[in-house]
Amino acid sequence: MSDRKRSTALALASALAGSAVLLAAPAARAAVVDVAYDCKTPIGDKSAVSPIDIKAVKEGDGYKLTVSFQKGVSSSPIELGKGAMSPSAVVLVGGAEKTTVPVSGPSNPEAVPADTPIRITDLSGTYTPKKSGKVTFTAGVLTIKAMGTTTTCTPGNTPGPSLELDVTAAGGDGAPAATAPDTLPQTGPTDSALALGTLGGTVLLSGAAGMLWLTRRGRRARS
Repeated sequence: MSDRKRSTALALASALAGSAVLLAAPAARAAVVDVAYDCKTPIGDKSAVSPIDIKAVKEGDGYKLTVSFQKGVSSSPIELGKGAMSPSAVVLVGGAEKTTVPVSGPSNPEAVPADTPIRITDLSGTYTPKKSGKVTFTAGVLTIKAMGTTTTCTPGNTPGPSLELDVTAAGGDGAPAATAPDTLPQTGPTDSALALGTLGGTVLLSGAAGMLWLTRRGRRARS
């Protein structure tokens, strides 16, 4: 093989390999989005901005979502002991399907000093699409429970999606196949399906065949 042909073959193989990688890669677009939270706390209204990152990993028929907070969004006037704070939130799903996904995470692994921004642990939950297509995931309301109190933080700046993903619902578009209960599948004309699919029809056909055979036999005997 000449050098020119060898180079052409290598270039073609590389292009095909690159195309295969592109086809195999999931269609997704992610971005870290600044979310301005307005928080209702036991000691008054607070506000803070935290960059939010949302990731999705395919698991069975669904996707495991992980929401990561880059900065703390609230603080406590007293120290919070280890495990005293319990965070949860909702992720807003838009696009092909509009719904919400609850996410939650472990309590604070270490004590949080007084008047220190509370760092939220990663929150996770499962999204199971009911429709196939392109969907977006956007940070929603954050709830922090600590020492018998509840702090609710609502995004006040209408943040954009942190993740855009092409998803596939179980069974295609998620719509259940229409079935007619207590009826037999028809593969031909209605009369044929009923005759072949029911016991009465089978007996009827057998009886008719027997009658025809006896009739023919009787005619041969008389002749």
